[in-house]
Amino acid sequence: MDPIPPARLGAAGLIALACEADLSRPCTVCEPLRSPGWESMPGSFDRRALVRVGTLRDPDDDDPTLAEHHPGGTHGWSPDAPIALAYHPYNRCDLWQCVDCRRAYLRYTEYGGYYEDERVRQVDPARVVTTEG
Repeated sequence: MDPIPPARLGAAGLIALACEADLSRPCTVCEPLRSPGWESMPGSFDRRALVRVGTLRDPDDDDPTLAEHHPGGTHGWSPDAPIALAYHPYNRCDLWQCVDCRRAYLRYTEYGGYYEDERVRQVDPARVVTTEG
């Protein structure tokens, strides 16, 4: 039996879940992941500390675009890059929350010629844009 797929999120749902975070205190559980830009998932991080709560993937799109959205001159690794749901890599992401503080993180896997790199970015609701692809 297949597990129930995560709910597909739009910008409003992503922002709402990101705003559930308890930012009033430090959280040692997800501290290694806190970064405004994309980072490689630390190999030593206990992935059980995150729970998948949604996806940005379109289940009907087998080949989502690789185009990126950087109207302000940012690039893929920029900490201030917009979170544009219709564009790469966001269109390949699932949303995860810390089991302790509920901070929200986007995760996807980058596939290269000879490697796989699981990447993670903390969601800053102010960076989410509603631009369509």
